[in-house]
Amino acid sequence: MSNGHLEKMGDFFNNRIDGYEEHQKKYVDGGEELYNVTASLLPKDPRAEILDLGCGTGLELDAYFPLNPTASVTGIDLADKLTEELLQKHADKNIEVILGSYFDEPFGTALYDAAVSVMSLHHFTKEQKIPLYRKLKDALKPGGIFVLTDYLAPDEAWEERCFAELARRKAEEGIEDDEFYHFDTPLTAAHETEALRAGGFTEIGIRANWGNTYVIAAK
Repeated sequence: MSNGHLEKMGDFFNNRIDGYEEHQKKYVDGGEELYNVTASLLPKDPRAEILDLGCGTGLELDAYFPLNPTASVTGIDLADKLTEELLQKHADKNIEVILGSYFDEPFGTALYDAAVSVMSLHHFTKEQKIPLYRKLKDALKPGGIFVLTDYLAPDEAWEERCFAELARRKAEEGIEDDEFYHFDTPLTAAHETEALRAGGFTEIGIRANWGNTYVIAAK
């Protein structure tokens, strides 16, 4: 969960650009290993096309490009300061950044060999994720894989408390718009799987787990 006043999603991460990568590596369950495992599940075929939802500074790409330096990546994120750092780190790679919400941006049809999302989707409801996953499934080529590495709730009571606390804080702060505010509202592994299945993925499995961090592969 988060403390203090709620911040809009992009603002939250832009305001924490200093020390962002260190925090992700040191204080998130799985540390640097989660990025290596995530990268290992992405395709190694030359010039593979990858869609990265919530790409941030590209910690997963730091691990992936050594495995597949010719991959082409389309990253979508709300935080321009994070994506600027991504482009600076990998200026020699084929990366396109879309500054916006992956809920709003079109993905196209059968364009990508794989999609990935790391520590981004634990801010949304199951109902919000299902149409996103449908759009994502449509964007993958036949046999394409989606690797989801994220914070999941250990049980339904935890999940319910997080969503209830977010609702309470929004009411307390008088927030009535439909914009995304940063607050951790993870689903359980079962509910995340249900959302993926409702989105059209049929082969779904947990590939790794450290505490509340899970790596899920879906086709």
